[in-house]
Amino acid sequence: MSRITAAHRAVAGVILAGILASPILAEDEAGMIRAHGYSFYGDLSYDADFEHLRYVNPDAPKGGVISISAQGTFDSMNPFTRRGRAGVFSSSIYESLLESSEPFGGGLVPADAYGEGYGLLAHTVEYPEGKEWVIFHMRPEARFSDGTPLTAHDVVFSHNLFLEQGLPSYAQGVSARVINAEVLDDHTVKFTFADGISRRSLIDQVGATPVFSKKWYEETGARLDESRMEISPGSGPYVLDSFEVNRRITYRRNPDYWGADLPINRGRHNFDEIRVEYFADGAAAFESFKTGEYTFRAENNSRQWATGYDFPAITRGHVIREELPTGFAPTPTGFVFNLGRDFLQDKRVREAISLAWNFEWTNETLQYGLFRQRESFAQGTRFQADGPPEGLELELLQSLGDLVPQEVLTQPARSPHSSDVSRLVDRRNMRLAKALLEEAGWEVDSAGALRNASGQRMTIEIPVSSAGSATMDSIVETFTQNLQGLGIDARFQRIDPAQHTDRRRNRDYDMIFDQYAAFMDTGTGLQQRFGSEAADDVFNPAGLRSPLVDAVIDLSLDAPDPETRDAALMALDRVLRHELFIIPAWYNDTVWVAYWDIFQRPEDTPPYSTGELDFWWFNADRAAELRAAGALR
Repeated sequence: MSRITAAHRAVAGVILAGILASPILAEDEAGMIRAHGYSFYGDLSYDADFEHLRYVNPDAPKGGVISISAQGTFDSMNPFTRRGRAGVFSSSIYESLLESSEPFGGGLVPADAYGEGYGLLAHTVEYPEGKEWVIFHMRPEARFSDGTPLTAHDVVFSHNLFLEQGLPSYAQGVSARVINAEVLDDHTVKFTFADGISRRSLIDQVGATPVFSKKWYEETGARLDESRMEISPGSGPYVLDSFEVNRRITYRRNPDYWGADLPINRGRHNFDEIRVEYFADGAAAFESFKTGEYTFRAENNSRQWATGYDFPAITRGHVIREELPTGFAPTPTGFVFNLGRDFLQDKRVREAISLAWNFEWTNETLQYGLFRQRESFAQGTRFQADGPPEGLELELLQSLGDLVPQEVLTQPARSPHSSDVSRLVDRRNMRLAKALLEEAGWEVDSAGALRNASGQRMTIEIPVSSAGSATMDSIVETFTQNLQGLGIDARFQRIDPAQHTDRRRNRDYDMIFDQYAAFMDTGTGLQQRFGSEAADDVFNPAGLRSPLVDAVIDLSLDAPDPETRDAALMALDRVLRHELFIIPAWYNDTVWVAYWDIFQRPEDTPPYSTGELDFWWFNADRAAELRAAGALR
């Protein structure tokens, strides 16, 4: 049964009416809207006079240190260039006009609402009903960490810097939609948008752009697109304190942070120091956690989660292990096809290769049965497509005419195949794969090699980072064994992290274990990740070019109401799965964390953040007890 029904339409209408009449927004007779935050349909969860975010402890003590791990290396502290490998959290010291995500990347702000941004450098956002432009009224007290004022001049400078020296795909997309950025006065900035385009991802994008010091860039002559260790001052709650290349990075809470008392910041940014410890690989990182060299660990290795947490600090109660719920759709990870390879442009070939992937055996044998098979790019959300399209979703797809294959209109959404859990090689799937390959013109010769009519052998190389886990190596290796069983010259190549990053950026692979972004709303970011115009971008590792996908994204961007947006996003999930550019892997509907018992957090975790670097705090008494017991240094 379709999720989009007449009842949903009625509810959506009531919700929309409530939004338009909401007392949170101030609308004058000319239709101008002034508010303390922004969401596309105008619904804000927090009133203008809110005292703090609902899920934080506003009285959380300040102090202490939290430390986490990172694997691999870094040779730059500038995260806004494609050159070099940037240090972890190197963008965290910068702020934007609206606060919509945690500075250290752990989730959204607020973490109990989706698609909302609240004033940070700006206190008020002003725009007409049609969203042709937006004005941000800024806080005069905003300062960079070097004490210099942060003004509208810095905002416009930063916007133009991204257009001139940022990623080409970003500059192309933004310059076509944001036609002007102007300083109205020292604390007022206006952005004007192009006519005839979707109003999506306009106000929220310019509101979320990091703001740099114009003075610093002009005095130093530094460029945004260069790899460098020297950084410009930020305005955020933390500053870069120190670093040792490939060993550690330390961020220190700024005691003179200008925004410490803002309602949106109360109960947040509680640690005096956030430290990142670097390790060559996952095994070394885990051993160091066991001895307290770092104190918080987000676990992503199923073998370690199942068997590794039996060390003395666990049994003595010095380390806590938890599975925290999450409201995010799981990240769409999996084996990504490089659609730039001629032989992989044939969907029958991709289908055959995917049949060699045995999720069930992999999960039970290598991952202790801890995961579930991912199907959707919006897994577990109201946007996940299941059966054949119905109702408004079907109407939207039919409106695209011949772009939509008949099977998309009449068949259930594509789901991963099932495999024999008891053995790596599922003979039925392998027979189906061989039949598809033969249909596509690939046959096995007398020596067992798969060749096309020209005698060319099918070769697939999958690069794997040496900083990854032994479990990941085993997963890729067993998959390549099945590919070899089809006669494919398949191999996985273990390479150092820097080389892996470079090959990923340059799409120098046949397949790679990588990820796309799950979607829980529409926005022009969908074009950057899945759109044809950004097919060469690093965010689109398959190089997907699909007029069908482009058209459905446009439908979502142009949706006049939440109901149409939801139907369009369900259709997007359906057509993305139809394209088969990634073999979906696994997902976990909780977040695995382990930490030394020196931290506290609010009792109820919000859905869109675990919050360890944002709204947890340090328990000084418990830390002293562990040090006295010799458990921590």
